[in-house]
Amino acid sequence: MLHQLSLPGRRVAAAASTVLALTAVGLNAPAHAASYGTPTITFSASYLSGAVGATGDPVVTVTVAQSGADAGALAVAASASSASSVARTGDVRVTGSGATRTLSVAARGRGYTDLTIEVTGLDGKTATKKLHYAASAAVRDAADTRYFTGSSDASASVDVGDGYTVVADDESNTLRLYDRSASGGPVRSWDVGADLGVSKEIDIEAGTRVGNTIYWTGSLGNNKSGVYKSDRNTVFTTKVTGSGADTRLKVGGSYKKLRDDLVAWDRKQGDRYGFAAGTAEGQVPKQIDGFNIEGLEFAPGSTTTAYLGFRAPLVPPKSGGKALIVPVTNFDEVAGKGAKAVVGKPIELDLGGLSIRDIRKNAADQYLIVAGSWAADDNSDPYALYSWDGVAGHAPVKRVDLPTGDPGGWESVVEVPDLTVPGARAQLVTDSGSADLYGDGTEAKDLDHAEWKKSRAVWFTVGG
Repeated sequence: MLHQLSLPGRRVAAAASTVLALTAVGLNAPAHAASYGTPTITFSASYLSGAVGATGDPVVTVTVAQSGADAGALAVAASASSASSVARTGDVRVTGSGATRTLSVAARGRGYTDLTIEVTGLDGKTATKKLHYAASAAVRDAADTRYFTGSSDASASVDVGDGYTVVADDESNTLRLYDRSASGGPVRSWDVGADLGVSKEIDIEAGTRVGNTIYWTGSLGNNKSGVYKSDRNTVFTTKVTGSGADTRLKVGGSYKKLRDDLVAWDRKQGDRYGFAAGTAEGQVPKQIDGFNIEGLEFAPGSTTTAYLGFRAPLVPPKSGGKALIVPVTNFDEVAGKGAKAVVGKPIELDLGGLSIRDIRKNAADQYLIVAGSWAADDNSDPYALYSWDGVAGHAPVKRVDLPTGDPGGWESVVEVPDLTVPGARAQLVTDSGSADLYGDGTEAKDLDHAEWKKSRAVWFTVGG
């Protein structure tokens, strides 16, 4: 039998039916719809450099987030390139997961491009950011090449253990700590200018280490316009604590009259090397008869006598002249305590008409000399690597002619391996400040962004 409900009863039944239906739907649906914000994307640096065919180029850290979402669910990729001849979107690689990713670029060609990097979040929401990328040309020995970024004017390098080196810059008073095995920026840096009481560049050109002390010297020469600048007449020390990535430096002693001492010594020798003329007002230092120091290393078995290696002058100052070394027998006291220099007997080396761009030895007193032109700031003239035993009267031996087809002049050797071991390798660093790295006519030292400035560090076989 059918029973007909009254109107109030029908309303109650309808309401109950609706509740039951909603309850049933609710068994298979969230209590409320998720709400996601707009994703965010940031870079550890907005500028990045690379090289065609490079191994282990510098990278950028990308950090992403989206409110209401797990960062691991976000996708990161390049969505556009302003110059596909330099790098395409497919040349951008993003690795890692979570909030932090690593971005690298495989360069196709020399030049600049702006890469648009896009993060895609849940609900399809996106955000973008521009990465300004610069690529230099391919170089020989690419697999053995690394790039130290942050400066293009590397002028000296000193090993501090565990695969790290401190690199000096002749365009500033900043010392930078780098991982020798990786391309990228410095782990840390120290501007020593204030502690040394200088306001202009020292023109740091050489350094060497004894125990926990690194000795450094400026070029001691006039500036490129031939004007004397007192800050360039500086030698100093830094004290080392720690090693490798944990290295710390603290300025020790200094002396600002070594140039004066050398000129006075040469005058007593009858102006044998022309130091007075080479330092005269208006005299450009990088001349065959100029005055410019670029090498510093201690004599065999000594912690007091240091060899000063001259880029200029040659002896005699003409084509085919010999390279000059002047020993300072109390250099530890000169740089460490400001003592007046005591000069020893000079040494003249036949480097095939080249001068000294760096000199370095190991604990066994095996020396390597980077030999180059007194004139060139690039690779327009020959460079070679010589070995020597550090003994006056003993001839250096050419180990290898250094390649000159790529940008930058060979400027320093980080450390000397055991040269008797076949296949032993040494790492050399270039000063690339005068190089046009990216093909737009801009010298590297004048680039606007530190991440685009770089020096090459290349391994060469020297042993055996």
